[in-house]
Amino acid sequence: MTKALIIGASGGIGAALAAACAGHEVRALSRRDDGFDVTDPASVDRALGALDGPFDLIIVAIGILGMPEKSLAAIDASAMAQVFAVNTIGPALILHHVPRLLGTSGKVAVLSARVGSIGDNRIGGWHSYRASKAALNQIIHGAAIELSRTHKGSICVALHPGTVATEFTAKYAGRHATVTPEEAASNLLSVIAALTPSQSGGFFDYSGAEVPW
Repeated sequence: MTKALIIGASGGIGAALAAACAGHEVRALSRRDDGFDVTDPASVDRALGALDGPFDLIIVAIGILGMPEKSLAAIDASAMAQVFAVNTIGPALILHHVPRLLGTSGKVAVLSARVGSIGDNRIGGWHSYRASKAALNQIIHGAAIELSRTHKGSICVALHPGTVATEFTAKYAGRHATVTPEEAASNLLSVIAALTPSQSGGFFDYSGAEVPW
């Protein structure tokens, strides 16, 4: 890796990823530092349209949890729409620009979540967050197929970082074991480094294990 783009670089994992890429040429984008608003198509077009590639690595580390529903009765339309706007539509707007920005054999990693796995869902609940990540996974898979036609050696994957000790998870980690953002970043970069083009379009966790759709 020589040139990387980290989107969501002011969040816990995003900041750790940007720091872990020190020594390479890193372009970091975030809402806090750059006014990069993934819910505003004009903001996405303006920020990404101003960048020059090719990037060897593009990481999308954005997302919100919202208020996780414990039951179907708790679903609220406006709250669900906001979760989808950030977790699903936002990354899709970013991926719209990826073909222009990505090197021929570049890698794209988008942070998803294991709870977005339909096959792994055993307890229900968290409907908006789960559904937004499941939809995101479909978009990533489709993007990988399209990139395989234009960027022959490219890789585009969904990654589950594990439960990371950040503000994002502070209220909901519960008894789940957590890792620091720095450890999560190290794990994710190791997984990315080991991926091959034959794995493009897949969904993997922080250990490199495949996650069911």
